[in-house]
Amino acid sequence: MSRRVAGTVLTVLAMALSFGALRAGAQNTPNAQNEEMVRRAKTRVQPVYPELARKMNISGTVKIEVVVAPNGTVKEARVVGGHPVLASAALDAAKKWKFEPSSGDSAGIIDFKFEPR
Repeated sequence: MSRRVAGTVLTVLAMALSFGALRAGAQNTPNAQNEEMVRRAKTRVQPVYPELARKMNISGTVKIEVVVAPNGTVKEARVVGGHPVLASAALDAAKKWKFEPSSGDSAGIIDFKFEPR
C-alpha cells in the first residue's frame, strides 16, 4: 500500500513541476514580453507606491497580464500575482502603458517591483 501512495505522490509532484515549468517559461521574460508579446512599450507609467504599503513596509512584485489592441493601447488588464495591497496601484499603472502599433491584439505580462523608500 505504501508503494501505491508513494507512486501517486511522485506522479502528482511530477505533474505539478512540469506545469510550474511551463508557466514560469511563459512569464519569465523581461517587461511585458513573452512568446505572444513582441511589441515594445513606448510609454511606461510607474505605479504609485500605496501609502498603506509604505506604512506596513510591504515590498514585492505584482504581475499584470495585459491584452494590447492593434493601436497600442491596453485593451484589458488583470492581476495574475502579487501582494493585494500593491495590486491596485500596479493595475492602474499598466492600463496607462502604450505600445507600438501592430496588426492585431497581443498579450503579455508586466512585472512591477515595489520597494519601500
